[in-house]
Amino acid sequence: NAAISACEKAGEWKAALQLFRTATEHGLESNSVTFSAVISACEKCCEWKNALELYHRMSHCKVESGTITFNAVIAACERGGAWEKALQLVGMMAHVGVESDTITFNVAMNACEQCGQRENAMKLFRMIVQNEVKLARLLRMLC
Repeated sequence: NAAISACEKAGEWKAALQLFRTATEHGLESNSVTFSAVISACEKCCEWKNALELYHRMSHCKVESGTITFNAVIAACERGGAWEKALQLVGMMAHVGVESDTITFNVAMNACEQCGQRENAMKLFRMIVQNEVKLARLLRMLC
């Protein structure tokens, strides 16, 4: 994990991916930290297809993905101009019960905005506002 994280920080996505593949070939078990580091390395270099492939492999290997992993894949899609994939991932988060956060929505909205999908960016913004209103109502009821 440390070597892959070092590659990620250096922007060496190919080296991170190669280390990951070598470790897997030698029977080393990958966990969410390992996958997230490789996905982040891909994200930093606009390698959204590789990031998405790793996410799918992560699911196939029954490794649980959390908000950080999803955000990294969504950010990779944003950097690669794959706004539709970014929106699909936001939807998938809700479907599998992974909590989205401000980063999730900001990155997804940026992906839409950069590709001229202003209406989709506004839909995401409205979702955020609606969720915040629901949360505020719930908090008032509890107090």
